[in-house]
Amino acid sequence: MAKRVAVMSPQTRLARSRRRLRGRWRMPRLDPDDAERALRNYRLQRRRGVAALVLIFAMLLGLPLLLRVAPGLTDVRLLGIPVSWLVLAVLPYPLMSWLAGWQLRRAERVEDGTGHGDGAR
Repeated sequence: MAKRVAVMSPQTRLARSRRRLRGRWRMPRLDPDDAERALRNYRLQRRRGVAALVLIFAMLLGLPLLLRVAPGLTDVRLLGIPVSWLVLAVLPYPLMSWLAGWQLRRAERVEDGTGHGDGAR
């Protein structure tokens, strides 16, 4: 049987050797002011992230409910395609893209220091 040989990039080999020399990775220590600011940013971003998750779940769960409440959308056609299909196949993607951009802007504001309160938009 032929001997197996691992083929890897020289950079991979170098990274592995450095890892062995350095030991375990340790969390960097922050001075108290930076640690407090990091914790505040983490909590604010988590709170804002939950709001974005609630909106995406509401959208994804709301679309089937919309079709249940308005079954007539199946009969309405746009360019020969039932509107109910368009609602399920096309509408979620621009909404999710908008939601992702909105959440990114909110997270960046927290990091920049311009969105410290919950009321900031």
